Amino acid sequence: MRLGLLIWCAVSVAPLAHAALPGDSAAGKKLHDAHCMTCHDTSVYTRKDRQIKSLAALNEQLGECTHMAQVTLSASQQKDVIKYLNEQFYKFK
Repeated sequence: MRLGLLIWCAVSVAPLAHAALPGDSAAGKKLHDAHCMTCHDTSVYTRKDRQIKSLAALNEQLGECTHMAQVTLSASQQKDVIKYLNEQFYKFK
């Protein structure tokens, strides 16, 4: 009985992993398209040898990119972009 309950809980919560990340992915897409697409297209996220392997690395890369592009994003906007990129391309948990 307990094992069944644990399995049910694990299966029920798993699809919510991406939703648990804070931010608004629709707003993140708008910010991404306005600021990130000036330097590269989305193929950088899907290439086989991509450099980003974790949410921490994704956050760090966003900081480097905004610095290089001289774009200032609020903490909320950064969360929006991270949520969009993770949901659309990376799928980190």
